[in-house]
Amino acid sequence: MRFRDRAILVTGASRGIGAAIATAAAAEGAIVIVNYRSDAAGAEAVADRCRALGGQALPVAADVTDPAAVAELAARIGEEVGRLDAVVNNAFAPYRFDPDHRIRFRDLPWEAYQRQFDGTVRGTYQVVHALLPLLTRRSGASIVNLASDLVARPSIPYHDYTTAKAALVGFSRNLAAELGPVGVRVNCVAPGLVVPTQASRDTPEAVRDALIAQTPLRRLATPQDVAGPVLFLAHDDSRFMTGQVLTVDGGLVMG
Repeated sequence: MRFRDRAILVTGASRGIGAAIATAAAAEGAIVIVNYRSDAAGAEAVADRCRALGGQALPVAADVTDPAAVAELAARIGEEVGRLDAVVNNAFAPYRFDPDHRIRFRDLPWEAYQRQFDGTVRGTYQVVHALLPLLTRRSGASIVNLASDLVARPSIPYHDYTTAKAALVGFSRNLAAELGPVGVRVNCVAPGLVVPTQASRDTPEAVRDALIAQTPLRRLATPQDVAGPVLFLAHDDSRFMTGQVLTVDGGLVMG
């Protein structure tokens, strides 16, 4: 069990990709802090699955964009777990990957960008800022931020979402440069369209088929496909990797 006695925080872990990461970590023996904003029942169900798989789990509610809530999250981890080896920043502002109903740039207000920046960059900033004292207690900690392959290949121009994810990549690389000397690595995982998730449920079948046809591995990602690369970057197996973006989309984006 590669994560035995290691603590990993997964934000936005009550469903979808976050839930898959949390349960995959638990199956490797991790102590998983299952963060959620409002879905207490979903988070408790994920925590139950984590325990059934052999890990430990602590569900904690916190809106990652709220400094006070994140400070309380950090305090609970410090008091109840006493260590933190990895943070996976998966939470983001709600979004729908629906190309037929997306707002075109000419009609897109700045507030839409701000919502995505707040959910993606501000949320990650708050979490890292509050948890850094715990992460730096021992060398070898890892931060993994969930980006998107749309940054490299905006096959559908979801302007606000993709711009925020691009900013997250820049934020992550600056963190990697600064935190490397104190033993904290920072990397990104950039999935393609992932199904099933709440964000992809409105993506038309024709769009999914078109993406599959352009993807060398001829399918879309599942949440479990994303969990494996995230855990690789969270583990010592990737101990000489920092500032990198690992694309997980079946080869749709190469390079």
